[in-house]
Amino acid sequence: MSASFSSHYLRCAGREIHYTEWGAGNAEVVIAWHGLARTGRDMDELARHLSGRYRVICPDTLGRGLSQWSPAPASEYCLDFYVKLAVDLVDQLGLGAFHWVGTSMGGAIGTLAAAGPLRGRIRRLVLNDNGPQLAEAAIARIRSYAGNPAAFDTVSELEQYFRQVYKPYGALSDAQWRHLTETSVRRLPDGRVTPHYDPAMVQQFIHHPQDYQLWDAWDSLDLPVLCLRGEDSDLLLAETAEAMRSRGPRAVVATIAGCGHAPALNVPEQFALVERFLGGV
Repeated sequence: MSASFSSHYLRCAGREIHYTEWGAGNAEVVIAWHGLARTGRDMDELARHLSGRYRVICPDTLGRGLSQWSPAPASEYCLDFYVKLAVDLVDQLGLGAFHWVGTSMGGAIGTLAAAGPLRGRIRRLVLNDNGPQLAEAAIARIRSYAGNPAAFDTVSELEQYFRQVYKPYGALSDAQWRHLTETSVRRLPDGRVTPHYDPAMVQQFIHHPQDYQLWDAWDSLDLPVLCLRGEDSDLLLAETAEAMRSRGPRAVVATIAGCGHAPALNVPEQFALVERFLGGV
């Protein structure tokens, strides 16, 4: 992974948010937002690919990666607050209009923002295995591992764990698994290693149980939307993706073979789909 990005911190909605920036100086901007229990570094490969043409901003959500953990988890670990963070971030960066690529939770933040405070500023929206309705069984599956993050004596053991829980991401090389692990690890006081997020972020599902029911927001959208659906996704069901084609912004849906939830955005075919769509093709 070439080190062609820079690392930054901003206070957004009163909290310190970390983001990486690729392609600084390019006029067109892409916000690339990660999934629930992940970090902005998941977007490294896509961002590096897009950085020839775009300035790409990859935030760590509150409570993930190098961003601050929330002192008020019950009220701040929710989509509404994440949208506030996003608005503050793009305003402080002086961004007028931009594209949005969001994996899973990052897609939901983009959907809500595009339907609300960032309406007209988000020009094109890419949803990576996310839609306005998610399967309850998959949410339960994700909660089960995200709410009680595993801890291990060694980084190698953590990598083996990630290879298991993120198997649905599709084919990753050994180097990509190593990169995923090293960019999402933190050490506990007892010396063991664990994923790089605040376990309290799953309180979202307790205190904001309707957070991911977004049909009203979806039906109000009037911008081009591309949905990448993992062929075997248990989160974004095929019938939901089909409804997304015919309702609201009438998304273009591309099925990604050999993936579940969610495609890793790490191979040329996936780069090409995103790039063509952002370029208006």
